[in-house]
Amino acid sequence: MPAEQTSASSHAAVDRVVAALAADGLEPRIVWFDDAVTTAQLAADALGVEVGQIANSLVFTLDDEPILVLTSGAHRVDTEWLGEQLGGRLGRASKEVVKAATGQVIGGVAPVGHPSPVRTFVDTELAAFDEVWAAAGHAKTVFPTTYDDLVRITGGTPTAVEPAQRT
Repeated sequence: MPAEQTSASSHAAVDRVVAALAADGLEPRIVWFDDAVTTAQLAADALGVEVGQIANSLVFTLDDEPILVLTSGAHRVDTEWLGEQLGGRLGRASKEVVKAATGQVIGGVAPVGHPSPVRTFVDTELAAFDEVWAAAGHAKTVFPTTYDDLVRITGGTPTAVEPAQRT
């Protein structure tokens, strides 16, 4: 069962996320889990929500630029198709690129709290939910937000991350 953040549950990356959320006018409500929730399904099960409400934070490289794609946990990013839509070649970022771009490690990358802005694309499928959950800087943390706030706080571009129909 997840627990609300207490003063005893702190981590530098999570603290940066909390500060970024507060600076964007949101009341940070960080939920800590006893165990890491490194997949959308694990997070959804722990929270008792639909997997589609989980905003997976995936760092890719678009040509050589690190980008962040916040995608619904209900589906996968079609990297070839999305790369074409964005006008370049999309590839998985290495753990070193993820850490350098976000200041966080794979499994806990939050949409905010990065050392400098990361160009962000927000899956339009997340708009179907009144509440979405995103990682909060550590694999044992998440926070609730809305699709509109997620777009606003990241400066993200609403984007489909897979084609409407696969051929």
